[in-house]
Formats: sequence, C-alpha cells, structure tokens
Amino acid sequence: MKAIYLKKYGHANKAFEIREAEMPTPGPREVCIKVNFFGINFADVVARRGLYPDAPKNPAIIGYDVTGEIESVGEEITEFKKGDKVAALTRFGGYAEYVTTMIEGVVKLPDGYDEAKATALATQACTAYYCAEECVTLNAGDNVLIQAAAGGVGSILVQIARHHGCTIFGTASTSKLGKLEENGVHYPIDYTKKDFYTEIEKTLGGQNLDFVFDSIGGKVFKKGYKLLQPGGSIVTFGAAAQISGNNKLKALGVLFGFGLFSPIQLLLSSKSLIAVNMLRIADFKPQLFQKIFSGVMDYADRGIINPTVAKVFEADQIAEAHEYVESRKSSGKVVMRW
Repeated sequence: MKAIYLKKYGHANKAFEIREAEMPTPGPREVCIKVNFFGINFADVVARRGLYPDAPKNPAIIGYDVTGEIESVGEEITEFKKGDKVAALTRFGGYAEYVTTMIEGVVKLPDGYDEAKATALATQACTAYYCAEECVTLNAGDNVLIQAAAGGVGSILVQIARHHGCTIFGTASTSKLGKLEENGVHYPIDYTKKDFYTEIEKTLGGQNLDFVFDSIGGKVFKKGYKLLQPGGSIVTFGAAAQISGNNKLKALGVLFGFGLFSPIQLLLSSKSLIAVNMLRIADFKPQLFQKIFSGVMDYADRGIINPTVAKVFEADQIAEAHEYVESRKSSGKVVMRW
C-alpha cells in the first residue's frame, strides 16, 4: 500500500514523501479500513513542525481521521463486516491507503452520506460535541464565545450552541464573517480589525459570558477567561496561536501567555477551566469516546450538525493542503483523497 510519511520537520514542501508501506493487520478488537478520504487537522501541522510530543518519531505516518470501507476485522469483531462504509478516528496512521484502529473509534455512515464531509466527524465534530455536551451544559439564553468560529471545530460548536438557543459571539477573519452569519453567529467579530474583548464588553457590559470555547490559547485565552461571569466556564482544546511561528520559542511564548491559575482563584470567582485532549479520551476512556461518536452521528442524522468541506486535495498534494491550513484561508474541513 501507499502511505504519506512525515520524513522531516519544517516546511510542508520538504516534509512529506509517498512510500510503499506494509499492509496493517487488525488486532482482535480492531478493524482495517480501506481509506478513501482522510482529513487534515491542526495537530497534523503541529506534528509536522516537530512541536507535538504525542506524535510518533520520524519517519512517521500521522493523521487522525479517515472515511472508507471495512477491509477486514479482528477476530472478536461482530459489529462490522467487509465493505461497510465507515468514518473513523485513527491513533495516527491516517495518511495511508489502509489503516487499523480500535472498534470504539469507528461508526457506520448513513447511506449516501458524503464521505469527504464525514472526515470531519471523527476528530472535529467529536471534539466539539465533547466540549459542548459532556464538559458543560448549554442552556437557552446563555452567552457563548467561540474562537475561530469558522474553523472545523468552531463551526460545529456554533451549530450545537445554536441548537441549544444560546446567544453566540464568534471570531474570524474578514473574509469569513459571512460564513459566521450563515452558520448562526449573532455577533461576528473580525479579529483582524477589532478586539473581541472590547466588542463583547460593549455589547454585554462587562463580565457576562457564560461559556468560552477557545482553540487559540495564549493571551487570547486569558482575555476570554476575564470575560466570564461567576459560574462561567472556559473550555480550551488547542493552541493555534503557535501556528504563526515555526519554532519552540514561539510555542513557549504562547504557553506563558495563558497565565498562571490557582485553584483558589477559580474558587473565589466560581469559574471553571476545562482542558480537552481527545486523544487522551480515546486512549483512556474508549467507551466514552464511542458514546461521543454515537452522539455526533445522531446530531448529523438529525441535521443539528452539518460539517462543511473547505477543499478537497489529492493525496499527492499533501504539502499544498498543509500550506492551505496554515494560510488560515480554510473554512471547515480540509480533506485529502486517495
């Protein structure tokens, strides 16, 4: 089979190489999937830059989410059979024509469901669902801020918050503000021209946010936290601020930008700080991840969430796809096709 190897950290046009690789064999509670499409995630970019400790050492096959059909199943598997159309979370290995993964990270796709769109379900939609449905409780009328609201996770968070009747503030660049309005954001904020902290303060009159969903990190996280009212929660699930740099020094700057938090500080203000790493959930609570994925598919079937595809690239355009993600031009899921 063919696989895209990350051979060198750094610029996308020098980082990857398509090679022949050994066909994977599923373990007793795994399936092997013939991959038709796989997705690009922010974590892939971080791994390519050598800044992701969880990523395997080079040369490595990275990648988190795929769609395709079941090729073979482990000896204990009865839920799936060869030919079933599925979406799946992969613990790396997604940049390949075939991949094995745990049964808890696989769901059948409804008949006719767009496979390219379905690549957004395993990582981005599951992240959004876990953040909004498992970590907190959204109620009608809650004031919610969603950073990077036009992105893959952000756009689905908007849809879930809209489903619950929340008042939604969302940040994006100028060219994406129209997409925020189409998706249901009540107060789109152009972060390239306006300070979201100032805009929300003017609209709400101080600390009146109930929830903040933050994928940016650093100083942006700190400002979002300050906007929470007592009883509010900030859910952090990324540190995209480091994408503007290309070294560990920049990453450290983002780390220190978060600020220092004491349990006493959180206690006195009655605020919550929740950090989310979906790989940790999949690794240590696979049954919970299976529940989350089932919830995502239910929301997708009911039309509550509807991922968007920003662009589909061919597999040999992996460098161009990574550069497209880094350019911040994408709105929705960036997808690769074998």
